Amino acid sequence: MKPDIESITNIIRVKVPEPIPTIKELFEMVTVSDQGAMELFVRANKLRRRYKGSGVFTCGILNAKSGRCSENCVFCAQSAHYETKIDVYPLMTKKQIVKKAKELAHSGALRFSIVTSGFQPTRAELNTIFEAVAAISSKTDLEVCASLGILTEEAAQSLYQSGVSNYHHNLETARSHFNQICTTHSYDDDINTLIIAKKAGLRVCSGGIMGLGESWSQRIEMAFTLKELDVDSIPINFLNPIAGTPLEQRSLISPMTALKCIALFRIANPKKDIVVCGGREVTLKDFQSWVFLAGASGLMVGNYLTTCGRSIETDMEMITQQGLKNRLPEVL
Repeated sequence: MKPDIESITNIIRVKVPEPIPTIKELFEMVTVSDQGAMELFVRANKLRRRYKGSGVFTCGILNAKSGRCSENCVFCAQSAHYETKIDVYPLMTKKQIVKKAKELAHSGALRFSIVTSGFQPTRAELNTIFEAVAAISSKTDLEVCASLGILTEEAAQSLYQSGVSNYHHNLETARSHFNQICTTHSYDDDINTLIIAKKAGLRVCSGGIMGLGESWSQRIEMAFTLKELDVDSIPINFLNPIAGTPLEQRSLISPMTALKCIALFRIANPKKDIVVCGGREVTLKDFQSWVFLAGASGLMVGNYLTTCGRSIETDMEMITQQGLKNRLPEVL
């Protein structure tokens, strides 16, 4: 079922409250029954239209270095702590990275992110990435992003100077739930990286994964943590359980729960970009076109780190069918 977003919005008149609802009010909104969720979606969609108009941007990523990560994040197929069946390889060459960027640009992606596994990149790895960024910037119109783990101030400044515009580093979940997800580094390590990246002049992209066993209260906690950090973009992923990880047996959250998560982050962070990323295919299934009604203003296209997405052409068609346009957001 594919809803006509504009028709639904015009039929159901919902006054958008200002200022942002309190934690208690948000909890009441997101814990409504699935049957009563449409008002929540319309509220979120009105905020999306108010601050983002008809634009939805697309981004693609490259798993430029895979596996052997020292961290023990319980959802991650790339952790060296677990036995998973993934490809393991060192950092790709500059030529390989640029080739993938060109492919994504040709497919219609507007942003391209270089992603590496591991706690922190080496100087040699950073130098290769700097060279790749310069080549991508000269040969495409892509905005270049990076997701390289924990940052030092020096590395953040060098990334900015090389031409990287956005730095991605997920908090993954709420602080109160983090010790159930990772114990090899602290929540403050992740927060400090966001602060360092922002200080260096980089736009900051940070969100997490829904379905890690967190409660609605913890999802709200995370939404307000990101609000306090004033991140620019919030990627929302949904757990896709990977064989060999501690969460391999965890059930998927329902499509309506996933959509309510998107709406929650839009309502708590009305002016920010809310980007729907990994796990949407297996979680949302036939409800993928509803992400915009729920408040999303961005979509990750193509494949993910260790799992496959659907065809980029299908996603571009979905955007067009909703009366939306693939374009980069204006900086507010």
